Amino acid sequence: MARLPFPEPGRPELASTGRYLLWIARRQWGTLGLGFLWATIWMVAQGLVPAALGFAIGAAAAADYAGTLRAVGAVLLLGAVQTGAGVLRHRMAVTNWISAASRTQQLVVRHAADLGADLNRHVATGEVVTVTSSDVEQIGSAFDVAARFVGSVVAFLGVAVLLLTSSPMLGGLVLVGVPLLGLSIGPLLGPLQRREARRREQVGRASALAADTVAGLRVLRGIGGEAMFVDRFVQQSQRVRGAAVQVAQVRSILDSLQVALPGALLVAITWLGAREVVAGTLSVGELVAFYGYAAFLVIPLRTFTEAARRWTSAYVAARRIVTLLRITPTAPPATDATAPDFATSVVRDPSGLQLHPGRLVGVVCTDPAVAHRLLDHLQGGAGDGAAATVADLALPELDKQALRSAILVQDKDPALLSGTLRELFDVPRSGRVSIAQAIAASSAQDVLDAVVDTDPLTSDAMSARITERGRSLSGGQRQRLALARSLLVDPPVLVLDEPTNAVDAHTEARIADAVAQLRHGRTTVVLTSSPLLLDRCEEVVLLGPSGLLAAGRHRELLVTSDAYRAAVVREEVSAL
Repeated sequence: MARLPFPEPGRPELASTGRYLLWIARRQWGTLGLGFLWATIWMVAQGLVPAALGFAIGAAAAADYAGTLRAVGAVLLLGAVQTGAGVLRHRMAVTNWISAASRTQQLVVRHAADLGADLNRHVATGEVVTVTSSDVEQIGSAFDVAARFVGSVVAFLGVAVLLLTSSPMLGGLVLVGVPLLGLSIGPLLGPLQRREARRREQVGRASALAADTVAGLRVLRGIGGEAMFVDRFVQQSQRVRGAAVQVAQVRSILDSLQVALPGALLVAITWLGAREVVAGTLSVGELVAFYGYAAFLVIPLRTFTEAARRWTSAYVAARRIVTLLRITPTAPPATDATAPDFATSVVRDPSGLQLHPGRLVGVVCTDPAVAHRLLDHLQGGAGDGAAATVADLALPELDKQALRSAILVQDKDPALLSGTLRELFDVPRSGRVSIAQAIAASSAQDVLDAVVDTDPLTSDAMSARITERGRSLSGGQRQRLALARSLLVDPPVLVLDEPTNAVDAHTEARIADAVAQLRHGRTTVVLTSSPLLLDRCEEVVLLGPSGLLAAGRHRELLVTSDAYRAAVVREEVSAL
């Protein structure tokens, strides 16, 4: 089995949905080939069992005991081969399933990371979640059934040859009837694909709505909007249900054909074979063999319809994946230029903000859109056609990995993944700051104590567990743990977006003093309107939609800038 995740998932072909699926197949041709081999042996061994049974019955009827023993031995041998090949076939099927799904998931996650802030401009968060959970499974399922499909085709052809040699009429019936039965499901594939696409679209909308609702739950509760969003989700859920019912209608017909068509073929072959036995052109042993062949052909026919259904779903899923992978970032591609030393270089933003090395800078924005644009620039984005620079190099042109190592941006709502506190703090770090220092600077010791109290089985604080996104913690506790993690990383440039808006004033004052001391000599940017934080900053700038409005120390700006005073102390100013 392939070692996962892949060190390098590759560069996919995105010219079309079919080209993408063929590209995945070429990337794992070795395991696919082994799957085809073992599936063929497995199916052919099953197909030959009726022949061996027919010989055994014929030999027994002729009192040929030696022949009977040889035929029984052949049955046992075929059973052993079938068992061994079946195990190996299943192993390859699972390998192909996991490999295709994992490769696709890695491609989507890598592309999402490369896009960064550009992703949300094109695709909703819920859509990405649906792609990485549901669609990748559909891709994997298509490669799971591929080996059985190839084995079924080979076994079908082999059984048809045996039937032709014994009875041209019955062999011709199989050769003509099975393809016709397979083609009869063709008209259902188009409607299934269209309905599957509609269902997939409705599921994506529901996932996006659920993600938005969960993200804004506190705001919704504050304004009493839960009922409205619940109604919207209920309505969307009903649309998903309606689309799923339409898909199920077509699938139910396909499933019924899986039983009815092979059953009809089985009845026809048995009836015709019985007539030939009565006419004396077939022996009883040959009739038993023909009945076994007919019963066996149920398996290939079911595999054909199953493959058609899975490949249809995989094609719909792959089309969505290709659409996502085709999204291109608005920023220019990275160049071969060597990334400068951010610890000694000035970072300049198109707004007029200049981040000098080693300074603690407070940023006040008159409009949330201004803050969002600044954060986008500092993360290497250029969605508005402008970009931040360092040493005369545009940030979007730098290697993304180098840029993310140099500038760490902590959002307003930083993510805390489920796991232990030790895993939470298992992040790349400079080594200059210890975990204890980071926890102390963020005033998070009481958070650790609270987590340990709720998890009495832990042997130490770092072994205590937190739930997904830290939902068992309060907003202030989550915020302080996230701040401790960012301080532990200790990047050359640390950008904090409202890092203390969920804590009380006393805690905020302690954090302000500690962060200023811990980050001394390192460039730190704090987007906030908190007077406590701004008063500790070495420099404060006021940004508006048009750019830089004012710069200076906090107390100085309170006196000299009406706009700054209005933004920080919420004072009504007639000039505004």
